[in-house]
Amino acid sequence: MKTAVQLLQNYLDSIQDPKAAAALFAADGVLELPYLQTLGLPHRVQGPAEIERFIAGLLVKVPDFRFRNIQFFIDTPSQAFGEYSVKADVAGTDRVYRQTYAGRLVAEEGKIKLLRESLDTLAAWRAFGGEQTV
Repeated sequence: MKTAVQLLQNYLDSIQDPKAAAALFAADGVLELPYLQTLGLPHRVQGPAEIERFIAGLLVKVPDFRFRNIQFFIDTPSQAFGEYSVKADVAGTDRVYRQTYAGRLVAEEGKIKLLRESLDTLAAWRAFGGEQTV
């Protein structure tokens, strides 16, 4: 049975394959990005099908979306916490999505029960249509 850190690493490694990434979640598993609601975006998806659609939609906007610079700070059988970043072009624009995520994963019976990620909403807003910085 996979530990929380193994599940988080597998999720981060498989982000380019929405079906594989979503399959790591329990039937009632949740991917939550609470701060996206400040941008009027979906911030909570539940179940592998919804999670797969969410990731696929992200990849349409940012085709080269990949997690890098992965560091784990909490590693227990049922919980993991890490930081990871993304730097990728936003499709159809001259913008680059630069982001650092902090993610807390709760594992249950070898599946992801909850993955809650925080991010810099200003960086997301700028990459997806807000003001550009010089």
